[in-house]
Amino acid sequence: MIDLGSKRVLVTGAGGFIGSHLAERLVQSGSNVTALIEYNSTGSYGWLNNSEYKNDMNFLLGDIRDPWFCQQATKSVDIVFHLAALIAIPYSYVAPASYVRTNIEGTLNILEASRNSNVQRIVHTSTSEVYGSAQFIPINEDHPLQGQSPYSASKIGADKIAESYFKSFELPVTTLRPFNTFGPRQSDRAVIPTIISQCLADKNIKLGNLTPTRDFTFIDDTVNGFISIANCDKAIGRTVNLGTGLEISISDLASLICKLVGVPELIQNDSERLRPDKSEVDRLLSDNSLAKSLMNWAPQVSLEEGLLNTIDWVRNNSEIFHPNKYVI
Repeated sequence: MIDLGSKRVLVTGAGGFIGSHLAERLVQSGSNVTALIEYNSTGSYGWLNNSEYKNDMNFLLGDIRDPWFCQQATKSVDIVFHLAALIAIPYSYVAPASYVRTNIEGTLNILEASRNSNVQRIVHTSTSEVYGSAQFIPINEDHPLQGQSPYSASKIGADKIAESYFKSFELPVTTLRPFNTFGPRQSDRAVIPTIISQCLADKNIKLGNLTPTRDFTFIDDTVNGFISIANCDKAIGRTVNLGTGLEISISDLASLICKLVGVPELIQNDSERLRPDKSEVDRLLSDNSLAKSLMNWAPQVSLEEGLLNTIDWVRNNSEIFHPNKYVI
């Protein structure tokens, strides 16, 4: 058991959707947080730019693809939450090599640097996309891994590198595998903000394939999972799913959001948004029993409650969304 309130914590990808929420929660817990942000010429901290906890964090701009930088970043660190990654599936069809360099080589750099720095715990972030289309339901951690997109293949590689560092070097790493996190700060590269922003703009809802099902987890529950797994010694060396155990089709999701926003269901297929046939993941539904038994974790926020929260946030931040454009 690790007392996060007494630890020096590094969060990679801290300026992103999940990373920013996690970094703030760690500050609330009393941790000494260093937020690693991808280097950029404007010095932006992403979603942490306007965080009320900004002055309570240390910021580090850099690139996980640089092993020397990673070595410096992990010095004097007790815990690493590794979230930095390229995540957009459509863009992985366009620039697959960048996903290999960031997601696989970047993860290797963080793990090797953590090993050299004697980090006490590493939480590596996976994704349910590594399972591909479900071969059995619900999906537990023993389900085969299938690289149905360059993105998912790169995350499989990263997960296996993490596994190898535990088995080869006894590095205290755990892999957390969230199923489709959503909530405030998620960009319109993701399906829920895409639907909401189009609804609020009173537009036809243009989507790709409407039949796949997903297991959507609200951001607060995902962050709780990160905190819980870092405190769970029994999770070291293991991979743990994080999902609700409930699924909904994209079509039904769009209908629900239209109802919550109060607009007609004007939903249509847009061929530009379709994945290649063999790349589409038809069904994702988590078996979260391991998270419950190891970490005493269970989702607390219902899909409808999380959607209402997210709708309010998108409405108040409408200027950052592009309802007339397909964003990859």
